[in-house]
Amino acid sequence: MADPVTRREFLQQFGTGMGAVAFASMIGAPAPAAGSVLAGPLVPKKPHFAPKAKRVLHLFQTGGPSHVDTFDPKPELRKFEGKRLPKEFLQGLEGKMNSERVAFPSPFKFPKCGQSGLEISEIFPHLSSRADDLCVIRSMQTDAPDHGTATWVLHHGNGVSIRPALGAWITYGLGSENQNLPGFVAMCPQGVVSGEQAWQSDFLPAACGGTFVDPKTTDMDRLIANLRNNHTSLKTQRRQLDLLERLNRNHEERLRKDAQLDARIQSFELAYRMQMEAVDAFDISKEPKHIQDLYGIGAPNPTGYSGEGLQAQQMLMARRLLERGVRFVQVWHNRWGHWDSHEDNNAEIVKQAKYSDRATAALLTDLKQRGLLEDTLIIWGGEFGRSPTAQVLNPKAVMGRDHHARGFSTWLAGGGVKGGFVYGATDPFGFTSIEKPVHVHDLHATILHLLGFDHERLTYRYAGRDFRLTDVHGNVVKEVLA
Repeated sequence: MADPVTRREFLQQFGTGMGAVAFASMIGAPAPAAGSVLAGPLVPKKPHFAPKAKRVLHLFQTGGPSHVDTFDPKPELRKFEGKRLPKEFLQGLEGKMNSERVAFPSPFKFPKCGQSGLEISEIFPHLSSRADDLCVIRSMQTDAPDHGTATWVLHHGNGVSIRPALGAWITYGLGSENQNLPGFVAMCPQGVVSGEQAWQSDFLPAACGGTFVDPKTTDMDRLIANLRNNHTSLKTQRRQLDLLERLNRNHEERLRKDAQLDARIQSFELAYRMQMEAVDAFDISKEPKHIQDLYGIGAPNPTGYSGEGLQAQQMLMARRLLERGVRFVQVWHNRWGHWDSHEDNNAEIVKQAKYSDRATAALLTDLKQRGLLEDTLIIWGGEFGRSPTAQVLNPKAVMGRDHHARGFSTWLAGGGVKGGFVYGATDPFGFTSIEKPVHVHDLHATILHLLGFDHERLTYRYAGRDFRLTDVHGNVVKEVLA
């Protein structure tokens, strides 16, 4: 007679199959009662104090946009065009070839926009119409000028080891307003630096991690992997999950709580509940024509850049998710290109700006007219900026810009920040943040503050230590608060 199979062994042997049953069917059924084993970390929670923002949209500009071509005009660079900059501004470039020490001014104009007179590059004709909503931080700094480290620092506050993502921390702290959708959704093109590490939960409860959405399609069977289950009815799936819950309760009565097992069961439950609501949330065809036209859905594309359609689709999906209670939505720039303009900077940056300009402005307009911008915090920016000097990779290449971590720009909007406002400054050439520098840790502390959290108190005990997003760093940038 064979030895009896323990519950743990049963789930190890059959967990993958049960995962396919439930995860292959994302949405449906009532949410679990608060306080139940399966309610878990997504149950709505109150922050430490009254928040300005209830939800976050992170528009991640992968590759690092050039600050001196977008939101930080530097006319002084024109005086040195083709010449080496003063020696005191070239610290850290000693090992570069001579051409990389030559000033590379931006060819773009920076008109004063809106009632605030905020200076925005002409490459953003649509976004400039929303100037009075933007809070531009021109003095950002990060730890390293390589994509991997800088992306890690921006997304989880640590450039050495992987930690929980910003969205995971926020979902852990606040839970989700909609128990039938994930608390954290990441719409990301494939083949990007860091990939899924940028939205993982690490040691936080697994349900706090980001749900990956492939944004290049509107086919629901491809948009979210294993969304539908064509083999088992909702009623049968419910019975299977109820059996798993009973087994789980029996296990807890006999042994200590198993966090990994709870996380798996919670993911099954969420997948089951998502089956109907996710289909509706991502179905942008339900939007009226004037809204689709605002974003540029299905409109002729005079620029010829296929990335515009993707951005329009992502932005409209993001708005639908936010208004349905998803706590943190992350939209990666696009899958046809990025801001990493090592060659032909001037042409490349125009192309990348056109990918997202119309859709970003439309999103701000749409959120505002729905009364959602006031308590939705929007974050726009890359992992770093780009050098104000020229980079020439080979003699035949058109000049580009190298990575730059000592000074760059990010903007915020909505969610309790000042609109039409500029904070901090880089030196006259855009090399270094010299006035009110803001490290990424400070940005994280400010984001958490707007959501009602003291960043030093939002912690999670792991491996004998209380971890936090900002580690032992970070100061709230109070001057940007409305």
